[in-house]
Amino acid sequence: MEYIPLSSYPHYDECEEVAASLGYRLVELKFSKQGSTTHILAVITGTDPSVNIGVNDCSKVHRVLLPKIEEILGTEDTYMELTSPGMERNIKNAAEFALFTGRQVRVWDKTVTDWVGGKVLSSDQSSITLEVKGEDGAVEAKTVLYADIAKAKFIHL
Repeated sequence: MEYIPLSSYPHYDECEEVAASLGYRLVELKFSKQGSTTHILAVITGTDPSVNIGVNDCSKVHRVLLPKIEEILGTEDTYMELTSPGMERNIKNAAEFALFTGRQVRVWDKTVTDWVGGKVLSSDQSSITLEVKGEDGAVEAKTVLYADIAKAKFIHL
C-alpha cells in the first residue's frame, strides 16, 4: 500500500481547513472534468471514531465546502458529491489511517498471507500499529509496514 500525503492532493489543505472548522476531517478529495463541469468527490469523517457520519453531517459540510471550492476554482459550473467513508470502506491511501485512529480495520498482510484485524492505535509514513487480540484473548500491539499491506478496509461491527 502506498503512502501519499493528503496535503499533496490539489486544494486538500484549503478544503480540510473548512471541514475541520465544522468538526470533521477530510478523508478524500478528487476533481474531474466532465465537459465544462468540474465534478468533485469529497469524503468526510468525524473526529470521534465511535460516532458515524450521517446525511445531516454531509449536508452541513456540503453547504460550506462547495462555495469555498467554487471560489478556489473560479467557477460555479461544479457538481459535488460529499459522502461518509461508509461502513466497509476500502482504504485507498495509507495516509488515511491517521484519520481513522480508534477505528477497527483489517489489513491483508502479505507476510502472513492473511487478514490482520484490530483497532488503529497509530500510524506514520511507513507503518500502522494495530491493537489486536490473540487467540488466548490477550491484547497486543502489532505493527505492519505499508509495503506489506495488499489491501485494507474497515471492519463492520
